[in-house]
Amino acid sequence: MDIAAMSMNLSQTSVQDAASVSVLKMAMNNSSETATQMTEMMAIDTTRGSVIDARA
Repeated sequence: MDIAAMSMNLSQTSVQDAASVSVLKMAMNNSSETATQMTEMMAIDTTRGSVIDARA
């Protein structure tokens, strides 16, 4: 394999690695946002049910 072909191969591999890392970062960010939203949806309101209005 000549120098030019090795250089092109190395450059292409580098670009593929950078694209893979970028896609992985986007997926991790999306997962983090989804987890945050789920946590907020499941939050329990502790003020409800703590006071009972009773009249005779």
